[in-house]
Amino acid sequence: MGVLKKEEIYSLEDIYALPEGERAELVDGVIYYMAPPSMGHQRLVSEMHYLIKDYIKKNKGKCEVFPAPFAVFLDNSDKTYVEPDLCVICDPIKLDDRGCHGAPDWVIEVVSQSSRQMDYFRKLFKYRSAGVREYWVVDPEKKRVVVYNFEKDTMMEYLFGEEVPVGIYKGLFIRV
Repeated sequence: MGVLKKEEIYSLEDIYALPEGERAELVDGVIYYMAPPSMGHQRLVSEMHYLIKDYIKKNKGKCEVFPAPFAVFLDNSDKTYVEPDLCVICDPIKLDDRGCHGAPDWVIEVVSQSSRQMDYFRKLFKYRSAGVREYWVVDPEKKRVVVYNFEKDTMMEYLFGEEVPVGIYKGLFIRV
């Protein structure tokens, strides 16, 4: 009779103990190491960050947009810690010097080859169950944006170059 190997469960303590410069996310006690982003990835994140921040500022909005690396503690457990490429938080009570405690209102992930499974499946489930209102998966390889509006329980797909309406902001459209 074989012996079942016990899978190790990690916590925030393990994330904070990582060597300087090493990035990882923690989902349900499992560590997922992150590869450095490509220049194309960073360009997309930077452009979207600018457009969202500019929209909020021009409309005197109270929400804030944060690019990665920015800590998001999705639930009250010390077993989940993510760093979305972009997140918009409208409730200032969720914010402190460590990051966001609870679900951001809007999360954008730019898919890379190493993050495909994480962005399309694991994070989709975690963000939805944590209470994120809107989740975008921007996929440069497939040249598409998949928009999950969890409040309306809808999923829409847009091609790069098309105007993508932002569910949490009426009047904001982003052309990726």
